[in-house]
Amino acid sequence: MEANLRKLGGAVVVDLKGEVDMHSSPNARLVLQSLVEKSSPLVVVNLENVSYIDSSGLATLIECVQRMKRYGGVFRLTGLNDHIKDVFRLARLETVFTICSSVEEAVKA
Repeated sequence: MEANLRKLGGAVVVDLKGEVDMHSSPNARLVLQSLVEKSSPLVVVNLENVSYIDSSGLATLIECVQRMKRYGGVFRLTGLNDHIKDVFRLARLETVFTICSSVEEAVKA
């Protein structure tokens, strides 16, 4: 898994690539945790290039959204392919996350 950070407007966009599983989710967690520690006001995680996500990857995202809510930060997801959407739907996580259709929409919303 690769994680690339970029700024877009007032957001930090985290572009994830590859598989977010029990082996790689600790790295994703470190990236997201660093943004939480800086109290980043808006974080957009782009899953467009994620081919697989398991429960540890979901837990990493859930932890980040919960920690950001504590200080009033906003966490949004984008780029979910059909397989990833199914994982979120089966885990009933559509209500936990704000899911946008594009990075631009996530930044502007």
